Amino acid sequence: MTVASELSTFASADGDLAYLDSGSGDLVVLLHSGYVDHRVFHPQIPALAAEYRVVALDLRGHGASANASMPFRWADDVAALLRHLDAGPAILVGVSMGGLAATNTVLEHPELIRAVVTCGAATGEFQYTDAWTRALQAEMAGKLAAGDAEGWLDAFMKVVPGEHRSLSDVDQDILRLMRDMAGNTLSKHTPGEKDWFVPVTDTFARASEIAVPLLTLNGGLEPADMLAAAERLAATVRDGRAEVIEGVGHYPNLEKPETFNRILSEFLHTL
Repeated sequence: MTVASELSTFASADGDLAYLDSGSGDLVVLLHSGYVDHRVFHPQIPALAAEYRVVALDLRGHGASANASMPFRWADDVAALLRHLDAGPAILVGVSMGGLAATNTVLEHPELIRAVVTCGAATGEFQYTDAWTRALQAEMAGKLAAGDAEGWLDAFMKVVPGEHRSLSDVDQDILRLMRDMAGNTLSKHTPGEKDWFVPVTDTFARASEIAVPLLTLNGGLEPADMLAAAERLAATVRDGRAEVIEGVGHYPNLEKPETFNRILSEFLHTL
Protein backbone atom coordinates (compact mmCIF):
# COMPACT_ATOMS: atom_id res chain seq x y z
CA MET A 1 0.00 0.00 0.00
CA THR A 2 1.24 3.47 -0.93
CA VAL A 3 -0.28 6.44 0.89
CA ALA A 4 0.81 9.69 -0.74
CA SER A 5 1.60 12.77 1.30
CA GLU A 6 2.26 15.26 -1.50
CA LEU A 7 -0.35 16.67 -3.84
CA SER A 8 -0.36 16.24 -7.59
CA THR A 9 -1.91 18.74 -9.99
CA PHE A 10 -3.46 18.73 -13.42
CA ALA A 11 -4.16 21.59 -15.79
CA SER A 12 -7.89 22.20 -16.04
CA ALA A 13 -9.54 24.62 -18.45
CA ASP A 14 -9.11 27.32 -15.78
CA GLY A 15 -5.96 26.77 -13.76
CA ASP A 16 -4.40 23.83 -11.93
CA LEU A 17 -6.48 21.60 -9.67
CA ALA A 18 -4.76 19.67 -6.88
CA TYR A 19 -5.37 16.14 -5.64
CA LEU A 20 -3.88 13.46 -3.40
CA ASP A 21 -3.32 10.11 -5.11
CA SER A 22 -2.82 7.01 -2.92
CA GLY A 23 -3.04 3.23 -3.16
CA SER A 24 -3.92 1.06 -6.13
CA GLY A 25 -6.93 -0.80 -7.46
CA ASP A 26 -10.41 0.37 -8.41
CA LEU A 27 -10.70 4.14 -8.34
CA VAL A 28 -12.42 5.91 -5.41
CA VAL A 29 -12.59 9.71 -5.63
CA LEU A 30 -13.22 11.69 -2.43
CA LEU A 31 -14.96 15.09 -2.68
CA HIS A 32 -14.81 17.33 0.39
CA SER A 33 -17.34 19.71 1.92
CA GLY A 34 -17.46 23.45 1.43
CA TYR A 35 -14.67 25.76 2.68
CA VAL A 36 -12.30 22.90 3.58
CA ASP A 37 -10.12 20.59 1.48
CA HIS A 38 -9.09 16.96 0.91
CA ARG A 39 -7.79 16.65 4.50
CA VAL A 40 -11.36 16.25 5.75
CA PHE A 41 -10.95 12.63 4.62
CA HIS A 42 -7.76 11.93 6.57
CA PRO A 43 -9.41 9.01 8.48
CA GLN A 44 -10.63 7.45 5.23
CA ILE A 45 -7.63 7.79 2.90
CA PRO A 46 -5.28 5.20 4.49
CA ALA A 47 -8.13 2.78 5.22
CA LEU A 48 -9.35 2.88 1.62
CA ALA A 49 -5.86 2.94 0.10
CA ALA A 50 -5.22 -0.56 1.49
CA GLU A 51 -7.58 -1.85 -1.19
CA TYR A 52 -8.33 0.92 -3.70
CA ARG A 53 -6.72 3.74 -5.62
CA VAL A 54 -7.90 6.75 -3.63
CA VAL A 55 -7.88 10.22 -5.16
CA ALA A 56 -8.90 13.13 -2.91
CA LEU A 57 -9.51 16.32 -4.89
CA ASP A 58 -9.27 19.91 -3.69
CA LEU A 59 -12.34 21.33 -5.41
CA ARG A 60 -11.94 24.59 -7.31
CA GLY A 61 -11.41 27.57 -5.03
CA HIS A 62 -10.48 25.34 -2.10
CA GLY A 63 -7.21 24.11 -0.61
CA ALA A 64 -4.39 24.05 -3.15
CA SER A 65 -6.62 24.27 -6.24
CA ALA A 66 -6.98 27.35 -8.41
CA ASN A 67 -9.76 29.85 -7.91
CA ALA A 68 -12.24 30.29 -10.72
CA SER A 69 -11.78 33.06 -13.26
CA MET A 70 -14.63 31.97 -15.53
CA PRO A 71 -17.91 30.04 -15.17
CA PHE A 72 -17.47 26.46 -13.94
CA ARG A 73 -19.38 23.46 -12.65
CA TRP A 74 -18.15 20.94 -10.10
CA ALA A 75 -19.32 18.14 -12.38
CA ASP A 76 -17.07 19.28 -15.21
CA ASP A 77 -14.04 19.66 -12.93
CA VAL A 78 -14.55 16.14 -11.55
CA ALA A 79 -15.00 14.78 -15.08
CA ALA A 80 -11.79 16.54 -16.16
CA LEU A 81 -9.93 14.91 -13.27
CA LEU A 82 -11.25 11.46 -14.19
CA ARG A 83 -10.25 11.90 -17.82
CA HIS A 84 -6.82 13.09 -16.71
CA LEU A 85 -6.41 9.99 -14.53
CA ASP A 86 -7.72 7.70 -17.31
CA ALA A 87 -8.61 5.20 -14.59
CA GLY A 88 -12.40 5.08 -14.38
CA PRO A 89 -15.20 4.51 -14.08
CA ALA A 90 -14.89 5.89 -10.56
CA ILE A 91 -16.73 5.55 -7.28
CA LEU A 92 -17.46 9.04 -5.96
CA VAL A 93 -17.69 9.69 -2.20
CA GLY A 94 -18.76 13.20 -1.27
CA VAL A 95 -19.49 15.02 1.98
CA SER A 96 -21.91 17.99 1.96
CA MET A 97 -20.86 20.16 -1.01
CA GLY A 98 -18.84 17.19 -2.23
CA GLY A 99 -21.99 15.05 -2.14
CA LEU A 100 -23.71 17.54 -4.42
CA ALA A 101 -20.67 17.47 -6.70
CA ALA A 102 -20.95 13.68 -6.82
CA THR A 103 -24.64 13.64 -7.77
CA ASN A 104 -24.07 16.42 -10.29
CA THR A 105 -21.26 14.45 -11.90
CA VAL A 106 -23.18 11.21 -12.22
CA LEU A 107 -26.05 13.11 -13.86
CA GLU A 108 -23.86 15.07 -16.27
CA HIS A 109 -21.16 12.46 -16.98
CA PRO A 110 -22.72 9.06 -16.20
CA GLU A 111 -20.25 7.13 -18.34
CA LEU A 112 -17.44 8.06 -15.93
CA ILE A 113 -19.13 6.93 -12.71
CA ARG A 114 -19.49 3.45 -11.20
CA ALA A 115 -21.22 4.32 -7.90
CA VAL A 116 -21.98 7.30 -5.64
CA VAL A 117 -21.89 7.86 -1.88
CA THR A 118 -23.32 11.11 -0.50
CA CYS A 119 -23.03 12.32 3.10
CA GLY A 120 -24.77 15.43 4.41
CA ALA A 121 -26.22 16.09 0.96
CA ALA A 122 -29.09 15.17 -1.34
CA THR A 123 -29.42 16.97 -4.68
CA GLY A 124 -28.61 20.47 -5.85
CA GLU A 125 -32.09 21.86 -5.31
CA PHE A 126 -32.15 20.83 -1.66
CA GLN A 127 -32.34 23.75 0.75
CA TYR A 128 -32.33 23.47 4.52
CA THR A 129 -35.63 24.71 5.92
CA ASP A 130 -34.93 24.39 9.65
CA ALA A 131 -34.58 27.70 11.48
CA TRP A 132 -31.17 26.90 13.05
CA THR A 133 -29.45 26.22 9.72
CA ARG A 134 -31.02 29.23 8.04
CA ALA A 135 -29.91 31.47 10.91
CA LEU A 136 -26.36 30.08 10.76
CA GLN A 137 -26.20 30.59 6.99
CA ALA A 138 -27.35 34.19 7.45
CA GLU A 139 -24.73 34.77 10.16
CA MET A 140 -21.95 33.41 7.96
CA ALA A 141 -23.09 35.49 4.99
CA GLY A 142 -23.19 38.63 7.11
CA LYS A 143 -19.71 38.09 8.53
CA LEU A 144 -18.34 37.39 5.05
CA ALA A 145 -19.94 40.51 3.58
CA ALA A 146 -18.46 42.58 6.40
CA GLY A 147 -14.97 41.15 5.80
CA ASP A 148 -14.94 39.73 9.34
CA ALA A 149 -12.79 36.63 8.79
CA GLU A 150 -12.57 35.62 12.45
CA GLY A 151 -16.31 36.10 12.96
CA TRP A 152 -16.98 34.03 9.84
CA LEU A 153 -14.72 31.24 11.11
CA ASP A 154 -16.46 31.28 14.49
CA ALA A 155 -19.83 30.94 12.75
CA PHE A 156 -18.56 28.26 10.37
CA MET A 157 -17.32 26.12 13.24
CA LYS A 158 -20.88 25.80 14.57
CA VAL A 159 -21.59 23.54 11.58
CA VAL A 160 -19.36 20.81 13.02
CA PRO A 161 -21.37 19.85 16.14
CA GLY A 162 -24.67 20.89 14.59
CA GLU A 163 -27.86 22.23 16.13
CA HIS A 164 -28.18 19.85 19.06
CA ARG A 165 -24.66 20.05 20.48
CA SER A 166 -21.92 22.53 21.33
CA LEU A 167 -18.29 22.73 20.25
CA SER A 168 -17.27 21.17 23.58
CA ASP A 169 -19.01 17.95 22.45
CA VAL A 170 -16.56 17.51 19.55
CA ASP A 171 -12.97 16.25 19.69
CA GLN A 172 -10.68 19.28 19.75
CA ASP A 173 -8.36 17.83 17.10
CA ILE A 174 -11.30 17.76 14.68
CA LEU A 175 -12.12 21.38 15.48
CA ARG A 176 -8.51 22.49 14.98
CA LEU A 177 -8.34 20.73 11.61
CA MET A 178 -11.64 22.21 10.43
CA ARG A 179 -10.67 25.73 11.46
CA ASP A 180 -7.27 25.41 9.76
CA MET A 181 -8.80 24.17 6.50
CA ALA A 182 -11.55 26.79 6.46
CA GLY A 183 -9.10 29.58 7.28
CA ASN A 184 -6.82 28.47 4.47
CA THR A 185 -9.62 28.43 1.92
CA LEU A 186 -11.02 31.74 3.13
CA SER A 187 -7.58 33.34 2.68
CA LYS A 188 -7.73 32.48 -1.04
CA HIS A 189 -10.70 34.77 -1.57
CA THR A 190 -11.64 38.42 -1.13
CA PRO A 191 -14.96 39.85 0.09
CA GLY A 192 -17.31 40.61 -2.78
CA GLU A 193 -15.39 38.67 -5.44
CA LYS A 194 -17.45 37.30 -8.32
CA ASP A 195 -18.95 33.87 -7.81
CA TRP A 196 -18.36 31.96 -11.05
CA PHE A 197 -20.08 28.76 -9.92
CA VAL A 198 -22.84 27.49 -12.25
CA PRO A 199 -25.29 25.01 -10.64
CA VAL A 200 -26.57 21.93 -12.41
CA THR A 201 -30.33 22.33 -12.70
CA ASP A 202 -33.27 19.93 -12.26
CA THR A 203 -31.12 17.44 -10.36
CA PHE A 204 -33.89 15.86 -8.31
CA ALA A 205 -36.23 15.74 -11.31
CA ARG A 206 -33.48 13.79 -13.08
CA ALA A 207 -32.48 11.60 -10.13
CA SER A 208 -34.37 8.60 -11.50
CA GLU A 209 -31.86 8.61 -14.38
CA ILE A 210 -29.07 7.60 -11.98
CA ALA A 211 -28.46 3.97 -12.88
CA VAL A 212 -25.45 3.23 -10.67
CA PRO A 213 -25.63 2.13 -7.02
CA LEU A 214 -26.03 5.06 -4.63
CA LEU A 215 -25.65 5.18 -0.86
CA THR A 216 -26.67 8.08 1.37
CA LEU A 217 -24.72 7.96 4.64
CA ASN A 218 -25.65 10.61 7.18
CA GLY A 219 -25.25 11.51 10.82
CA GLY A 220 -28.39 10.95 12.87
CA LEU A 221 -28.18 14.48 14.32
CA GLU A 222 -28.59 16.10 10.91
CA PRO A 223 -31.75 18.24 10.58
CA ALA A 224 -34.84 16.14 9.89
CA ASP A 225 -35.32 17.71 6.47
CA MET A 226 -31.78 16.73 5.46
CA LEU A 227 -32.36 13.12 6.46
CA ALA A 228 -35.72 13.10 4.67
CA ALA A 229 -34.15 14.48 1.48
CA ALA A 230 -31.43 11.81 1.59
CA GLU A 231 -34.01 9.05 2.04
CA ARG A 232 -36.03 10.46 -0.83
CA LEU A 233 -32.96 10.45 -3.07
CA ALA A 234 -32.12 6.85 -2.13
CA ALA A 235 -35.71 5.80 -2.85
CA THR A 236 -35.77 7.60 -6.22
CA VAL A 237 -32.63 6.26 -7.88
CA ARG A 238 -32.69 2.79 -9.43
CA ASP A 239 -30.37 1.20 -6.84
CA GLY A 240 -30.32 3.32 -3.71
CA ARG A 241 -29.94 2.70 -0.02
CA ALA A 242 -29.81 4.96 3.03
CA GLU A 243 -27.75 4.51 6.20
CA VAL A 244 -27.62 6.64 9.36
CA ILE A 245 -24.82 6.84 11.94
CA GLU A 246 -26.37 7.82 15.24
CA GLY A 247 -24.95 10.39 17.64
CA VAL A 248 -23.13 12.59 15.11
CA GLY A 249 -24.04 15.43 12.78
CA HIS A 250 -22.63 16.74 9.51
CA TYR A 251 -19.23 14.98 9.68
CA PRO A 252 -19.73 11.31 10.64
CA ASN A 253 -16.56 10.48 8.71
CA LEU A 254 -14.56 12.52 11.26
CA GLU A 255 -16.48 11.84 14.46
CA LYS A 256 -17.09 8.11 13.99
CA PRO A 257 -14.53 7.13 11.35
CA GLU A 258 -14.48 3.42 12.17
CA THR A 259 -18.25 3.14 11.73
CA PHE A 260 -18.21 5.32 8.62
CA ASN A 261 -15.35 3.33 7.08
CA ARG A 262 -17.06 0.00 7.85
CA ILE A 263 -20.34 1.00 6.22
CA LEU A 264 -18.51 2.50 3.24
CA SER A 265 -16.37 -0.63 2.84
CA GLU A 266 -19.41 -2.89 2.99
CA PHE A 267 -21.05 -0.83 0.25
CA LEU A 268 -17.94 -0.88 -1.93
CA HIS A 269 -17.70 -4.65 -1.63
CA THR A 270 -21.19 -4.98 -3.14
CA LEU A 271 -20.10 -3.33 -6.39
